[in-house]
Amino acid sequence: MTEYSAKNISVLKGLEGVRKRPAMYIGSTDARGLHHLVWEVVDNAVDEHLAGHAGTITVRLLDDSGVEVVDDGRGFPVDDHPTEKLPAVEVALTNLHAGGKFDQQSYAVSGGLHGVGVSVVNALSTRTEVEVSRDGAGYTIGFERGVTTEKLTKLKGKRKTTGTTVRFWPDVDVFETTDIDHDTVAQRLRETALLNPGLEIVLIDDRDGRSQTFRFKHGLRDFVKELLHGRDALVTPIELHDEREYDGHAVALDVAFTWSDGFHDERLRSYVNIVRTADGGTHVEGFRRALTSTLNRFGRDSGALLKKDPNLTGDDIREGMVAIVSIKLPDPQFEGQTKGRLGSTLARSYVELVVADAFAAWLAKNKTKGRQIVKRAAVAANARQAAKAARELTRRKGLLDNQSAGLPGKLADCTSRDPSESELYIVEGDSAGGSSKAARDRHTQAILPLRGKVLNVEKAQLTKVLENSEIQALVKALGTGVGDAYDHDRLRYDKVILMADADVDGGHITTLLLTFFYRLTPYLIEKGHLYLAQPPLYQLRKGSKVAYAMSDKERDQLMKKEFKGASNVEVQRFKGLGEMDAEQLWATTMDPQRRTLLRVNVEEAARADELFVLLMGNQTDPRREWIVSNAHFAENVDI
Repeated sequence: MTEYSAKNISVLKGLEGVRKRPAMYIGSTDARGLHHLVWEVVDNAVDEHLAGHAGTITVRLLDDSGVEVVDDGRGFPVDDHPTEKLPAVEVALTNLHAGGKFDQQSYAVSGGLHGVGVSVVNALSTRTEVEVSRDGAGYTIGFERGVTTEKLTKLKGKRKTTGTTVRFWPDVDVFETTDIDHDTVAQRLRETALLNPGLEIVLIDDRDGRSQTFRFKHGLRDFVKELLHGRDALVTPIELHDEREYDGHAVALDVAFTWSDGFHDERLRSYVNIVRTADGGTHVEGFRRALTSTLNRFGRDSGALLKKDPNLTGDDIREGMVAIVSIKLPDPQFEGQTKGRLGSTLARSYVELVVADAFAAWLAKNKTKGRQIVKRAAVAANARQAAKAARELTRRKGLLDNQSAGLPGKLADCTSRDPSESELYIVEGDSAGGSSKAARDRHTQAILPLRGKVLNVEKAQLTKVLENSEIQALVKALGTGVGDAYDHDRLRYDKVILMADADVDGGHITTLLLTFFYRLTPYLIEKGHLYLAQPPLYQLRKGSKVAYAMSDKERDQLMKKEFKGASNVEVQRFKGLGEMDAEQLWATTMDPQRRTLLRVNVEEAARADELFVLLMGNQTDPRREWIVSNAHFAENVDI
């Protein structure tokens, strides 16, 4: 028998546990976890604003993969901790659950409530530097992988301002990548500024010289306008603000919402103490309950709903709704350190009470507009019933015809019936379909060619979507169904791979498909089954030596290194997948041992959807603004 005694018990001291199991604290060690470090430091700076002490936050992305966050708050405490006998700033950065967010004396509400944020950032960075200005003096302290390497030092000279600067360099031994994405940071900072009217947030990227300043006057009203993406609102955004003592706690609520006929899903963003709760929680539950009960009551009382009409469901009411729910409360209880879902029961009853009272008062003053909202929800209910009937018909008859075996005729299926090893390549047109069918591994790889550009599901009712032949083929190949009929256990392939040409049309088709998956099968994305193939742009050949390049930059690097000194190198640019023969396509794009696949996550699909609306929508000003700000990134423009 193997000996098992006290010596077998490992004790991880200080921040060793964080480095041993980083995903427990930041969710993952991929790009999402990397950016979580940025959010933790920014949230601390925002807490200073919430406490009434900071007006400007500057985030700088350094050209050596580091990040700097500067605020003009009170400055981190530097006096010795009464029990630890170390400077408070050192205690906070080297100990879990050490911070000023627990007793509500320094911070009434706070996003960084667990006291692990800044210490986790420190533990997972090769180096962390903190500079503090307070009480007329400046101080600096340094760390490496969570260990203090430079004790707190008082700097020479007097300081006229106050504030804290935190610089950190994510550890390459911990993270899969240390490349901070500018757009991801910009989007988060923009949301933070929208939730804090008057707060100025500056983003500077030393890597390419870009800089942006976010400052909004109207807060949630501006935020709702952003989420509408240029579509017309059914009613002017309904806003409410409430502050009170509820169940012995000081709480505050800000809500803004409206509806649009420009899309058919619900677009709700929720926050707790300015921290995004991507998975909602009790505050969202309270908001939805209040909305459903109040609008049904108004519909009955006003006659907009007749006695024979059934009550509107929450899904009917929230179709096409844009909403922001932002609550502030002390000591909120989250599910996990990444704060994805609020669990505090207090929030549910408080939000439901406030929203129900405020919405009822608004409806009493705006009866005509209230009837419009009820009518819109009734139309959604009828569409839901029609879509349900269409899905039932689909199940009974098959999507194509009565004689079909249930799979689309254009699908070249794989011979394996084991979903865990099967892949579905969705390709553009018959030409690419022919070469990919010839190139594939028939045992595990299926090919589904789609003709032309698929229907834009963003603007179409589900009944229209299910009538589209290309969508029909795609849905039947997947096997899961769509919308509320989606059954993940019926997914026929472990990997669903979008493989389009590397040109403008290919990018458009990919965006349309991403919108389809994002709107109708989001769980497939959440579970990590959707991928983008990465076909090369160039083939370089000199005699028997062949290499492939994904971009102009990679082509130039190959010319300098792999083909250095070689003359008459043949460079072929692939305009489409159809130009590649089966051998080339297999070697570069379909061979599991050599290919590159990009896994799509929900945030990327949402960004593609938003970009599609921006570039293809009816509003010219936002489109012109985007083109002007991004024109200098364009390459290979055919003028």
